[in-house]
Amino acid sequence: MAEVNTPPRPGGWTRFVTARPRLTLLAALVLTVLAVLAGSGVADRMGSGGWEDPDAESSYATRALEREFPDSQPNLLLLVDAGDASVDDPAVAAEAGRLTERLAAERGVAGVGSYWRSGSPALRAEDGHEALIAARLTGDETAVNQTLERITPSFRGEHGVVEVSVGGPVAVRHEMQTIIQEDLLRAELIALPVTLVLLVMVFGSAVAALLPLGIGIVAILGTNAVLRGLTEFTDVSVFAMNLTTALGLGLAIDYALFLVRRFREELSTGADPRTAVGTTLRTAGRTVLFSALTVAVSLAAMLLFPQYFLRSFAYAGIAVVLLAAAAALILLPAALVLLGHRVNSLDLRRPFRRGRPARPAAEEGAGWGRTAALVMRRAPSFALGTTAVLVLLGLPFLGVRFGTADDRQLPSTAESRVVQQHIRDGFPGSPGGGLEVLAEGRATRAQYAAYEERVAGLPEVVRVDGPVVKGDTAYFTVLPRGEAVDEPAQRLVDDLRAVDAPFDTEVTGAAAVLVDSKDAIGERLPAAAVFIVIVTLLLVFLLTGSVLIPVQAVVLNALSLTAMFGAVVWVFQDGHLSGLLGFTSPGSIETTLPVLMFCVAFGLSMDYGVFLLSRIKEEYDHTGDHEQAVRHGVRRTGGLITAAAVILAVVMVAIGTSRVTNTKMLGLGIALAVLMDAMIVRSLLVPSVMRLTGRATWWAPGPLRRFHERFGLSEGESVRGAGQTAGTEDSAVAGEAVAAGEAAADEAARDKAEARG
Repeated sequence: MAEVNTPPRPGGWTRFVTARPRLTLLAALVLTVLAVLAGSGVADRMGSGGWEDPDAESSYATRALEREFPDSQPNLLLLVDAGDASVDDPAVAAEAGRLTERLAAERGVAGVGSYWRSGSPALRAEDGHEALIAARLTGDETAVNQTLERITPSFRGEHGVVEVSVGGPVAVRHEMQTIIQEDLLRAELIALPVTLVLLVMVFGSAVAALLPLGIGIVAILGTNAVLRGLTEFTDVSVFAMNLTTALGLGLAIDYALFLVRRFREELSTGADPRTAVGTTLRTAGRTVLFSALTVAVSLAAMLLFPQYFLRSFAYAGIAVVLLAAAAALILLPAALVLLGHRVNSLDLRRPFRRGRPARPAAEEGAGWGRTAALVMRRAPSFALGTTAVLVLLGLPFLGVRFGTADDRQLPSTAESRVVQQHIRDGFPGSPGGGLEVLAEGRATRAQYAAYEERVAGLPEVVRVDGPVVKGDTAYFTVLPRGEAVDEPAQRLVDDLRAVDAPFDTEVTGAAAVLVDSKDAIGERLPAAAVFIVIVTLLLVFLLTGSVLIPVQAVVLNALSLTAMFGAVVWVFQDGHLSGLLGFTSPGSIETTLPVLMFCVAFGLSMDYGVFLLSRIKEEYDHTGDHEQAVRHGVRRTGGLITAAAVILAVVMVAIGTSRVTNTKMLGLGIALAVLMDAMIVRSLLVPSVMRLTGRATWWAPGPLRRFHERFGLSEGESVRGAGQTAGTEDSAVAGEAVAAGEAAADEAARDKAEARG
């Protein structure tokens, strides 16, 4: 008979979280109420930009132009529609003149110009029925939004013989922010009831199902309070709210599922609630801690990038992960101690069983065990076949094209998008889509003229306007051929920066911002990848004590993301399924999104990987049988991981119903990634690869093995350690150990019988 563990006495953490469970829950309730108050109005203080590198040349030039030439970069456009009349009609011109003067008199508005003031052909539609009034709203994003909200109602709509629509970059961002808030509320209303139904199906008990949902709500509300505090010190993107909801529900449910499942297992063996909680925290609780750390590490890598869009997701993600883990490891044990066996109350599945007895605990997961045994019997075929399919699904990503988020992110009926589409289709060139060259340093008219001639001779240039001079500073406007941010426009940015000039030049504009953003991401991407890989390797080594398993985990997790990246390009860049999903493809992927999706999806994959590896490690420590440990781990966690992945996918799909394309891409892409990871990688690829590596899976050189014995954490003591301590216990405890050993031996025999079957 194999030696077994003796049940440990409750540790310090168990005593801490279960000593006064009612007081713990009351304190949590008070803190949650305070979090609701602290986090109220957080979305209104968030920005909707953040894709640019604030230290890049284009950002410097933008700030300088806004300071010196506020009319050089209008961010508000009023589209004046004269109907059947011409924009040159005297009545139309008079009304447009009054609108222009009114706009110039508003607080927070600078650099107002219009077709009727300047006569610029770029501000007049080619059919002669529409023209533009352009202005710049000054200040930071909050001030700009406040000005826009104040003035828009008095300018939008009919004014005498003309009708005015509001567009421009600030209108696009504001409308995007508003839509995201509305869509997030709808996503929560969809996700919460569906999640509750799925949890009831998983647990049976309505009481047990409510626990994960409560942990998720606490994590979300706490994170909103954290983000509200951060907005006092730094910019935070409104897009991060989506991640807060998704990870708050998803990870809290993952952690609570894992803990409640283990608690119920311990109760089924006859343990009292307090002992069951202690065992749960010592085993599954450690896994939850490791899982939270691995997810937080993946998200923390986004702090290395300068764009506040990415940094915002790191702020939100790290906060929600740590709060979800803290709630699961503090509040949930307190609730479980109070509930005890009542955690199984209100079994809502009982009416559907029609008299059939519930499946015995010993048979739970038997199908997953048989699947693992089948996969390991044909390990080479499953390993090669699964890898080939995942690589094939990822091939479209080789054709990725990067771009910027523009008005086409919005639904086709959004006012600011309609305005931009009118400009794109009906106006010569692209007002607001050109490149600006800032020239700093004293220069003569002849030097400016010579520089303008050199720029006009570049192959991608349609027209050069300027210079507009103010003291020792001037700027030129360069209109590129084609779209504002396509490949020719990006090449033109590099060409402009290479043109010799007798003064300092800096280039900005949409294409320049994109070029600088791509450069910033490319420079920091290797460091972010190294950070994620090294810290993940270390954490998984501390969990398993193996050298090979951490490498397998990183490689297989990265492989599990190939389908997501391939689908992102095939669907959202190339436009397949655009009609079904209701979006317009701009023909590119926003530069920061692949980084964001990798960090989030990789962290979630590690979350499921830790769940599986910890159970395999626990069984291997007890039996020393590698194949049995893999079967046991898949059997005990296969259903749990699949249920967690389905629930998280539901939350992400609810977010993916957003009318903003980037949010749709984020939600649907990550939903696909977690489902592929849970159903393909954890079920097929991991057991087949671990079967091929055999007992070498657990090898580590002597120094690392001793390091793990000293500093590592695992879900249980080894067999050998248990054998050394068993003899020191009294006879009652020894009897419990023998009974536990017999149960373990019976389960091992069942696993082997399934494998032979």
